[in-house]
Amino acid sequence: MDTTDLSLLREQKNEITSHRIYAKLASKTRDGKNADVLRRMSEDELRHYNELKEITGREVKPSRFSIVFFYLISRLFGLTFGLKLLEKEEDDAVETYGAMVDQYPQLKEFVEDEQTHELLLIDMIGEEKLNYMGSVVLGLNDALVELTGALAGFTFAFQNTRLIAMTGLITGISASFSMAASEYLSTRQEKGEKGEAIKAAVYTGIAYVFTVAVLILPYLIFNNPFICLSVSLFLAVAVIFVFNYYISVVKDAPFRRRFLEMAAISLGVAGLSFLIGMLVKSVFGIEV
Repeated sequence: MDTTDLSLLREQKNEITSHRIYAKLASKTRDGKNADVLRRMSEDELRHYNELKEITGREVKPSRFSIVFFYLISRLFGLTFGLKLLEKEEDDAVETYGAMVDQYPQLKEFVEDEQTHELLLIDMIGEEKLNYMGSVVLGLNDALVELTGALAGFTFAFQNTRLIAMTGLITGISASFSMAASEYLSTRQEKGEKGEAIKAAVYTGIAYVFTVAVLILPYLIFNNPFICLSVSLFLAVAVIFVFNYYISVVKDAPFRRRFLEMAAISLGVAGLSFLIGMLVKSVFGIEV
């Protein structure tokens, strides 16, 4: 079996696997419009598979692992994220089909489908959470910048993990209410709809509280405050990484620049606050 045959069989497996993923998601999706889009995508993949089967003359079984993996990803993080992540996994298919068009002219349609049609279908998917991504960004950004800075300052000033955790929690929860209220007023003024304003405030508040919980967790586990701070900063970078990767996938946005910028701001504020904590403790001679 030559390289061409192996490449076609690999893509044939990918097509039948994608067909099963889309079909499974369609059967579990309550939104009628989204289910219709998924069924259309499933039918396209099945058509590709059958045409490839005519070329290879072989039946190929789907990847059960991929079906379970992308199904769970789509259910946990949303259809748009799961589908676009799957499309990124299939980017090699365009090159594979393109290199074989002269030998198999019918593959030209596959290239067009992969480049435009399926991406257009994905853009038809409607998810409420994506409409409030700006509110989530606001909550995460503010919590990361404010709380990493506060925890760094508290760590040197207090050097007591339980006191730092309690102070950070009070600061974080209070700030989350304040930020949610500000987002409500801002959205209410911009769009005028009370329902949308409430949802925007809820998304902002949840994102803020989630970030607070993640950053304070090390102070409830470890006894050394400086180890707690190090772990907390690591978790902050991890949250920034995951969130920016999510945004880069669902919004087709650049990842590297956004990640580095957000991480630099959060860590920079934390470093500055740590120095302020040292200065305050030194000037006032406070011992806790």
